[in-house]
Amino acid sequence: MFLSASRPLVLALFGAACLIGSLPAGASTAAKKKPAAPVEAPLADLAPEQVANAERVHLGDQDCEFRQQVKVQRHQAKDGYFHLNFKGRQYTMAPEPTTTGAVRLEDKKNGLVWIQIANKSMLMNARAGQRLVDECVHPNQKMPQAAPAPAVPVDPVTSAVSAAEPVAQAR
Repeated sequence: MFLSASRPLVLALFGAACLIGSLPAGASTAAKKKPAAPVEAPLADLAPEQVANAERVHLGDQDCEFRQQVKVQRHQAKDGYFHLNFKGRQYTMAPEPTTTGAVRLEDKKNGLVWIQIANKSMLMNARAGQRLVDECVHPNQKMPQAAPAPAVPVDPVTSAVSAAEPVAQAR
């Protein structure tokens, strides 16, 4: 008796389920829209010292330790900004003034800092306080090897006397 009374209910539910499954594609996927691609926030104008620092940035591919590579390119839409590519990700970097003369690019949103000094560059995660990659060298940073100093004969007596003179004068 129980089965015979619930049979119409089961058939009605089954029919409703089939009807829902046969809805047009747009009707059933309306709630499942893909999120829009993130839009890059507008970039702020740079101060004159930031623009001056941007002129010293080495552009292009840079080979780094452990066979890694960093690529630095000018930002196409905003002068003074740069795109830094590392491990398949792109970061938008802004130059920051320094007191040491080093070139410093920052991506404050992601907490990354690119430091460029005379003989190498490095990428740091400022939030974690660690280097992500080091020993990056642009062709302009490769130092020519110094030629060996010419061999000058040294007189052991005069070199010992001249080395002792500062000590004698200090007393």
